[in-house]
Amino acid sequence: MDKACTKADILCLLREVGAGAVTPEEALDRMQALPFSDLGYAKVDYHRAVRQGTGEAVYGQGKTQEQILGILSDMRVNGSRNIIVTRIDQGVADYLLGEGIPLEYHPFPRLGVAMPEAVEKRGSVVVAGAGTSDVAVCEEAALTAEALGNSVTRIYDVGVAGLHRLLSHHDALMKARAVVAVAGMEGALASVIGGLVSCPIVAVPTSVGYGASFGGLSALLTMMNSCANGISVVNIDNGFGAGLIASRINQMGGA
Repeated sequence: MDKACTKADILCLLREVGAGAVTPEEALDRMQALPFSDLGYAKVDYHRAVRQGTGEAVYGQGKTQEQILGILSDMRVNGSRNIIVTRIDQGVADYLLGEGIPLEYHPFPRLGVAMPEAVEKRGSVVVAGAGTSDVAVCEEAALTAEALGNSVTRIYDVGVAGLHRLLSHHDALMKARAVVAVAGMEGALASVIGGLVSCPIVAVPTSVGYGASFGGLSALLTMMNSCANGISVVNIDNGFGAGLIASRINQMGGA
């Protein structure tokens, strides 16, 4: 059993114990090695998929390229696939590729998917972005959701300065199981969508805007104070967090 196991893997092992194919002692030996790998500078959590349904991602900002390589190499050996690596630049991506790490890199959101494998896309997540300047955060959310096995529809440049642009996508919004609403400036897009749809909305304030937007704080406060129901809010520019939450909501509804 790889360290990067799932609930299904553990259930299979327990069934083997029940059938007498594996002894309880052998099962214990296998499971004792599973929780994490201690690399000194990082403890790679291999039980996260068991506890939370999705494996560990790698936040690249603040890590050296050698540390990122070490983490991904350990995860590769232990069976992890479709590992989301956020906030890395082209130089880090080139280094990882040069060291033999399979990586799909997307330079605009600075996000990579290591050890990529095709997964079945389920349900319907809509990622709606207010302006073109918000697209990098939108793509971080959309690519995260896709890597986690969700069908994603992108609706970009549909901010409140021209509501007809958003309303032209009414059908896609109505079919969504979750909507990620990404906006800077005053952050009103989440409230508008909240008044249109019945599914949960994950609002993402971005740092886009002039001085009085305070690096996204204005959009954050607008979203948190929305009078529309069913809106949750993640941190400023946290497209990854929004994509992960939307994935969990979407996949609660089955295929």
